[in-house]
Amino acid sequence: MGKDKIFATPQGTVADFSFDAKTASVFDDMLVRSVPFYLEVQRMMSELTRDFAVPGTNVYDLGCSTGTTLIQLDPILPEGVRLVGCDYSEEMLKKAEEKLTSHGMRHEYHLECMDFNKEVRVENASVAIMNLTLQFVRPLNRERLIQSIARGVNENGCLILIEKVLSRDSLLNRFFIKYYYDFKEASGYSKLEISQKREALENVLIPYRVQENEDLVLQNGFSECEIFFKWYNFCGYIIRKGAK
Repeated sequence: MGKDKIFATPQGTVADFSFDAKTASVFDDMLVRSVPFYLEVQRMMSELTRDFAVPGTNVYDLGCSTGTTLIQLDPILPEGVRLVGCDYSEEMLKKAEEKLTSHGMRHEYHLECMDFNKEVRVENASVAIMNLTLQFVRPLNRERLIQSIARGVNENGCLILIEKVLSRDSLLNRFFIKYYYDFKEASGYSKLEISQKREALENVLIPYRVQENEDLVLQNGFSECEIFFKWYNFCGYIIRKGAK
């Protein structure tokens, strides 16, 4: 696993963050060091997916990046479940294919390039996962995206959503962001790296408030939404599609 040094040297003009080959090569290290409780959230998502997954259906990872979640799910899901990983970055999908091939997957799987700002194709899904993905979709496209996912999720299926979030209270919001940057420093990132990455993400990652995400899913095809994980400005939701 390559070590993330993308923002370690001063950059005159910081370009928008990109999921390119350079990012793909260090992405696994970046996630563990940049996302609080990343491994625990992976474990929790796996538990939830296991209990919702139904043989003869698909389990989607929308924004699968390098395939880590698919590999975590492979040994614990029932036979007859098909895994589908989707991402708009060809470089991420290449890395995912390498990892899944090396892992020796038990389940049938399919990787597909998909731009969620334009379309999403979800069919016969018992579970759909969006782990730190929706925040990269332009706000104008999110309602249509959630509607499409909801149509593809079967009755009694679920969407698992992990997002960076904003607080309603501006003071708490500043505190939470400060605690997050403290976490990144403790994970080995310098102040320069944190500052430059923040600038790179400024126009790319657009978080919603906790309630805005709940309203988004409940008004566009899902029936229940509960928070299963919360750490300052990170939130995990389990979102159910009830029987009609």
